[in-house]
Amino acid sequence: MGDPTSSIFSEIYLQYLESTKIFGILLKCHVIGYLWYVDDVLIVNKIEATNIREVLDSFNNITPTMTFTMEEVNNRMNFLDITISKIYHKISFNVYRKRTATGIFIPNDSCHSPERKLAAIRYLNKPSFSITYEQNKQKKRIRQNRTSNT
Repeated sequence: MGDPTSSIFSEIYLQYLESTKIFGILLKCHVIGYLWYVDDVLIVNKIEATNIREVLDSFNNITPTMTFTMEEVNNRMNFLDITISKIYHKISFNVYRKRTATGIFIPNDSCHSPERKLAAIRYLNKPSFSITYEQNKQKKRIRQNRTSNT
């Protein structure tokens, strides 16, 4: 942590573990999907084909320096910036924002360079920031209703 090369070394190490251990576990346990980003792993499985506790135990037996935990969810979970929901055998996705996001950027009286302060202002003025995902979905629904009614 903190060293610029640590993310590179962790990436190399995890790719090594994937090729030597993890893919074997995924095949043995009939896992449908496996995604990861930094320290977040998403495993997609069929309840009737996969014993998820066996997958977790197998992951934790790979190396003593890493510990995997499992978040048990009922039909809804957050992974990175996405909320994944399952309703009546249908999967939907939505944008997820962590509650820890404060919305505070660089204060004007900070010692940051003017370039960094201006970058934050430019970001806030982007149309994609000022119009939220839900507003875009609502506008799309309105447009679809207009075209279907004409």
